[in-house]
Amino acid sequence: MRARKKWILKATKTASRVLLSPFFRLEAEGMENLPQENAFILLPKHQRWVDIPLLSLATPRSLYYVAKHDLFKNPLSNWFIRSLGGIPLNRQRPLESRQSLKAMIKFLIKGEGVVVFPEGTYYRNKIGPAHAGVVRLILSRFSIPFIPVGMNYSGKGIRTLVRINFGKAIYSDPSASAGPFLDNMMKEIAGLSGLC
Repeated sequence: MRARKKWILKATKTASRVLLSPFFRLEAEGMENLPQENAFILLPKHQRWVDIPLLSLATPRSLYYVAKHDLFKNPLSNWFIRSLGGIPLNRQRPLESRQSLKAMIKFLIKGEGVVVFPEGTYYRNKIGPAHAGVVRLILSRFSIPFIPVGMNYSGKGIRTLVRINFGKAIYSDPSASAGPFLDNMMKEIAGLSGLC
């Protein structure tokens, strides 16, 4: 799996800022909780498709994103999303995702930040069920910080206020069970999103 392409990242981030700023006002809190150099996992609430570009704008470091394999089916979108740091995952047929998961592990070993949406899809204004598969894999191999992230959309009119709250890092323990660990993370995500 290829690494991100810096020029595409930069151009896409600039375009996202220009295209989204008339419709969204972004506020980010808890930036001090993000590691400056080491590997980490972001576990954000998934409210809408714009979570991804808005999260990218709010985070100083470039990220890799675990995403649904359906997004990679078209050759052009496959090239583009991978160039931005997309990592395809097929939850129904996990064996097809072996190469992607190996690549994700390599990125973490190199000290990169990886985004995993634990709900797997959008759940507006409520917390959906969490999927433990990728989290279980990471827990079994690494002792790195997991950072819960709240996403909250509010306001009326043309410009929506988006609050992105980066919670305090919770360090993983390779002996920890994924279920209780993820349950705790989902409570944190709900609180940071104002949904508890």
